[in-house]
Amino acid sequence: MDEKMRKTLVIFLITALMISLLPNVIKASPEAKQLVIITPHWEGIRKEYEAAFKAWYKQKYGEDIEIVWESMGTSDVVATIEDWYSKHEEGRWDIMWGGGVDPFLKLKSEGYLAPFNPADDSELKAILDKIPKEIGGIPMYDDKDYMWFGTALSGFGIIYNKPVLQSLGLPEPKTWEDLTIRDAFGWVSSADPRHSGSTHMCYEIILQAYGWEKGWEIITLIGGNAKEFPEHSSTVPRTVAAGDAAYGLAIDFYAWAQIAKVGAENVGYVMPEGLTVVNPDSIAILKNAPHEDLARIFVKFVLSEDGQKLWMLPAGKYPDGPKEYTLGRMSVIPELYQKLADRTIVPVNPFEMKSVLKYDSTKGGKRWSLVNDLFGALIIDTHDDLVKAWKKIIDNWDKLPEDIRNKALAELTKVPVSEDEALQLADKWGDQEFRNQKISEWRNFAVQKYSNVVSMIDQYFEEQARLQQQQQLMMIAVAVIAIIVVVAAVFYMRKKKA
Repeated sequence: MDEKMRKTLVIFLITALMISLLPNVIKASPEAKQLVIITPHWEGIRKEYEAAFKAWYKQKYGEDIEIVWESMGTSDVVATIEDWYSKHEEGRWDIMWGGGVDPFLKLKSEGYLAPFNPADDSELKAILDKIPKEIGGIPMYDDKDYMWFGTALSGFGIIYNKPVLQSLGLPEPKTWEDLTIRDAFGWVSSADPRHSGSTHMCYEIILQAYGWEKGWEIITLIGGNAKEFPEHSSTVPRTVAAGDAAYGLAIDFYAWAQIAKVGAENVGYVMPEGLTVVNPDSIAILKNAPHEDLARIFVKFVLSEDGQKLWMLPAGKYPDGPKEYTLGRMSVIPELYQKLADRTIVPVNPFEMKSVLKYDSTKGGKRWSLVNDLFGALIIDTHDDLVKAWKKIIDNWDKLPEDIRNKALAELTKVPVSEDEALQLADKWGDQEFRNQKISEWRNFAVQKYSNVVSMIDQYFEEQARLQQQQQLMMIAVAVIAIIVVVAAVFYMRKKKA
C-alpha cells in the first residue's frame, strides 16, 4: 500500500469514527427546557417577553429554554382549557396568560388552576410586596389561594375617528350611551365577545354600570348600530383608524397604538368617566402543568421590575425595554411610574385615576360564558333581524307618536332573563345539552321580538291608513248627504214657487 493510499484510508477511518460518534454527541447535549403557554396576547407581547425571558434565564441559570405559544381569543382560550380538563387529568399547558380577571375566577372555580404561594417562595413574596392587593375594588391578584396574578392593567373605552365624526356631524363620545344614537347607525365597530375577552369586558362593564335591563338596552342598540363583529379585538381600532367606522369598543393599549400610528389629531380614545374600570390582565399556572418549576420562574419574571418595564418603555430605545414592539401597557407596580417617568410612553397612572364604578369580578366571572352566549343569540346570530327592526324605528322616528316609539324600543331591547335568573342559569352552564337548549330558545326569542317590532310599526301605519280611509269615506258621505240636502232644498223651493 503506497503512502497516498494509506493517508486516504486513515482520513476515511477518522471520518467514519466521527460520524459514528455524532449521534452520541448530539444525544449527550442537554435538551432545552420547554414552557407551553396558552394566551390571547398578540404577537408583540409574545415575542418581546419570549426574547427577554430567554436572555434573562440564560444569564441567571446558564441554560437555554424554549417557549411554545398557543394563541387564540380569550373566550376560546377558556373553552379550550375547559374542554381539555373535562377529558384529561394531566396538563397540556403550563401557563394561561391574558384575558383580564373574570376568566381566571371562572377557571379557578372549576379547579383548573394551580396555587403558587409566596409563603413557599421568598422571591415571589418580595415581588408581591410591591403590588397593591386591589385597584378600584378589583383584586390585583388572588391573595387567598394565590392561583392567579395581575401582570398588567387594562382600561376599557371607546376609540373614535375625529375626521369621520366631523364629516357625519357626530359627537365625540363621553359615555357608552353615545354609541346608541340613531345617527351612528352602521358606524360602530365591535369584536365578538364570544372570542374577544376585552370586548366581553366592555359589555360586562356596561351591564354593571347601568344595571341588567338598562345595560342590555344599551348593548342591543350598540349591536344595532354595529356593522360587523370580527373575532379579534385588535381589528376594531384599525377599522376606526382607517375611517371605516366612527366609533369602536377597545382596550386601551390597542387604541393608544393606533393614536401613536396615525396621530392624536385623527384618532381619540376615551374611558367613560365613572362608567368603566381598570382591570388586571392576569397570569396563572394551570393544573398539573408539565413544567411547573419553569412556569413559576416565568411568572416571577413577568411580575418583576425587569418584566414590568417591557410594558412601559418604547421599543428599541433603552436596553431594559422591548426591542421591536412597543407594548404600551400599564404596570402593576405603582413605584415604576415614578421611576420611569422620563422614559415611559404610557400616558396615565392608573393608581391616580378615579372611578365610581364598583365592579363585581365574582359576578362577572360566574356569568362569563352565559353573557357571551346571550349576546351571541340576541345580537350576533340574529343581527340581520336586529338591524332591520332598528332601522324600521330609525326611519319612522319622527312619524311615530312617542308612546308607540317607546313601545317599539322596549320590545327591541327586552331580554329573556332577569339578572337573578341569569346567575341561577350560570350554575348549570356546564351542561352542554341544557346550554344549547337555552341558546336556541334565546335565538327564537330574539327573532320573534325583532319581528314584533316591524309588525308593530307596520300595524300602526296600516291602522292610520285605515282610519284615514274611514275619515275620507266619512267626508265623502257627509259631502254626498250635503249635496242631497241642497238638491232637495232647491227642488222643494222651486216646487213651492210653482
